[in-house]
Amino acid sequence: MQLEIRRMVGDDIDSVLEVEKASFLTPWSRQAFVSELANQGFTQYFVALAEDQVVGYAGMWIIIDEAHITNIAVRPQQRGKKIGEALLIKILEESERAGCTGITLEVRISNETAQNLYRKFGFQVQGIRKGYYTDTHEDALIMWKWICKAGKEK
Repeated sequence: MQLEIRRMVGDDIDSVLEVEKASFLTPWSRQAFVSELANQGFTQYFVALAEDQVVGYAGMWIIIDEAHITNIAVRPQQRGKKIGEALLIKILEESERAGCTGITLEVRISNETAQNLYRKFGFQVQGIRKGYYTDTHEDALIMWKWICKAGKEK
């Protein structure tokens, strides 16, 4: 499978919403993605395409010198093909390019697949947000990866 990763544009939102609805109990709205894309100085969103179809997406906020991954999602029928990993690598590359010294995210305590992916790339659990997910009141692990500006991990 040939995979292309590029910046998300407004025309991608319908396809991204399909991925979102198939991936999360409480999906983001169209307006949430419109707002995220409108805030280009603060946000970066990417889509993964296979055969010209959006099969996944990822996004992050950059706040001063830290990045916060907002979401990574892959169509259920495309999971297990390293698409999420490719999106995470893109996020890491772009956060480093932006001069970030650290990158963080929250992940459901029950989502061991995602946790394993993040650990593979050097993320470590730094805390817990109790009841973080409003749909189930599930706790979230707070994970961080520290990067120095020279491109080497701290």
